[in-house]
Amino acid sequence: MFQELEDIREKYRQLTLSLSDPALIHDPKKIKKIAKDRADLEPLVRKYEIYEKITKDIKESEEILTDPNSEEELKSLAEEELKELRKRQDKIKEELRRLLLPKDPNDEKNVLLEIRAGAGGDEASLFAQDLFRMYSRYAEQQGWKMEVMSTSYSPIGGFKEIIVNIRGDMVFSQLKYESGVHRVQRVPETEASGRIHTSTVTVAVLPEAEDVDVALDPKDLHIEAFGASGPGGQNVNRNYTAIRVTHKPSGLVVSCQDEKSQHRNKEKALRILRSRLMNIAQREQQERIAQDRRSQVGTGERSEKIRTYNFPQSRVTDHRLNLSLHRLEDVLDGNLNEFINALTLHFQAKMMEKRAVSTG
Repeated sequence: MFQELEDIREKYRQLTLSLSDPALIHDPKKIKKIAKDRADLEPLVRKYEIYEKITKDIKESEEILTDPNSEEELKSLAEEELKELRKRQDKIKEELRRLLLPKDPNDEKNVLLEIRAGAGGDEASLFAQDLFRMYSRYAEQQGWKMEVMSTSYSPIGGFKEIIVNIRGDMVFSQLKYESGVHRVQRVPETEASGRIHTSTVTVAVLPEAEDVDVALDPKDLHIEAFGASGPGGQNVNRNYTAIRVTHKPSGLVVSCQDEKSQHRNKEKALRILRSRLMNIAQREQQERIAQDRRSQVGTGERSEKIRTYNFPQSRVTDHRLNLSLHRLEDVLDGNLNEFINALTLHFQAKMMEKRAVSTG
């Protein structure tokens, strides 16, 4: 680990020197890249410097303890200080291990958040609406921007499906563990006997693909226009503004009808299609690298039941963490940080375990 840290510090030093190279003054793109690479390494280098300072202080305290000429009072102070320094050293060492973990290349990307009603009929669609509100509130708290890409309403007003684009700082890094099956247990308003129903909603968090990530060949696309329709089958727009795009090689079909123009609906449909294709390609690549993908960062298979929202007990349980919070209304109001932070640490710890095994 320490040789790796020394190599990183040397790389950081070289990048710092590069920034003052007069030959780069007319190449702003290269300067920007070097500055970003340097900024990415800086937290790790600074943390390593703190570790070295603590290690030096530990050595000095140990010398006082082993020096026969040291006064007893000084030895007593050095012993107390040594205990505290070793605790700090262990903590910093753990933080260094975490910072050395390979970064998920998608962490800085914006996302497409897809929420779909699963088992449970109308109740599932109403809960899909609740989850959309929850993520909307969370995005608002983070200062992110949301854009609805596609909606499909149920007859009673919930969502059969809703797809939203969320843009901001490190969006995928914070939402990537939300992918999976979310289960709700509550008494529906239409249930006269007071019996608790269990319904499910599927959440998928896809890193948004850029044009450079996925190139779409026009000959692979079948694009057709159709009349948009709204809740209850009402005609929203008599013109053929809704767009359906079929990607022939994969068979993926994306429809968009929320906008009033064909052009905007087509643009949104292609953005969704690119992200889905990139997600498929990345999942296939990860499965080739490791069959036990469930234990890796980026997990969250859609078939997994990841969280239960129990209304009678006002409880939310994340099954991956075995963590339950008895403040359901607070969570549904977008206060997700306790789960998101715990999930990040949980999957980082798993990665650290795998890294320790692989490096012997």
